[in-house]
Amino acid sequence: MTPSFATLPDLIIEPLVRAALLEDLGQSGDVTTRAVIPAETTYEARLNARDTGVLSGMQIARIAFHLVDPTLKIETLVQDGQPCTPGQTLMTIAGSAASILSGERVALNFAGRLSGIASLTASFVAETKGTDTRITCTRKTTPGLRMVEKQAVLHGGGYNHRYGLSDAILIKDNHIAAAGGVAAVLHAAKANVSHMMKVEIEVDTLAQLQEVLETGGADVVLLDNMDTPTLAKAVAMAKGHLVTEASGNMRRDRIAEVSATSVDYISSGALTHSAQTLDLGLDF
Repeated sequence: MTPSFATLPDLIIEPLVRAALLEDLGQSGDVTTRAVIPAETTYEARLNARDTGVLSGMQIARIAFHLVDPTLKIETLVQDGQPCTPGQTLMTIAGSAASILSGERVALNFAGRLSGIASLTASFVAETKGTDTRITCTRKTTPGLRMVEKQAVLHGGGYNHRYGLSDAILIKDNHIAAAGGVAAVLHAAKANVSHMMKVEIEVDTLAQLQEVLETGGADVVLLDNMDTPTLAKAVAMAKGHLVTEASGNMRRDRIAEVSATSVDYISSGALTHSAQTLDLGLDF
């Protein structure tokens, strides 16, 4: 099943784009363009794909150009979440040539980076074909860009894990060690957690998983760095009791065999920290 996603309001995204434009334009603006392009020059530019992939960041590119110059006429021809092919025109931008050139790099930086995430996510999702396993991201995102990088995962057909430290409890091995063990940490979570808050706990062994099942108090179990046969046993043990998530060394070439275990989710930090920028270009 392909997930649905809603477009984020421009109001939420705009501060990220504005900060990037301020970084690029500096104290004096685009001195090159101002020096060599007459102010009255107009043009229609085309944002084109130079590689095959899945798009993300078209909304951000539009915002970037409009922040530079609200009079620019922009038509988005291919929307976020849709595939693209080399040579395909994704967006046209018409109006002041100086304004288009001033917004070009920020628009392309966002769109290329986010389309790379969406494209890598889509390739992971393709490996789960025929199963109910879902691909999800992690918190291994670029500082300050988590919101749009997680949105890019959705554009690629994946799902989002918790957004940050405040919206779900995820008990990891260091928490377990500091709290005094699996049972102790789960008892503490049950005593302090809101009824609206989900609890996930990480386990490395089947013995730990058995202790989680006997203690109770968790909603999700993260099966960390298990080989595939062990993971299959863990999924069978947890079935009907806990939502299961496989994590650790989840490369694309492992996804098919891992999803065949019937695990509910596969999480991979690579979706956001190792995605290669999709080659997009602005052509005059």
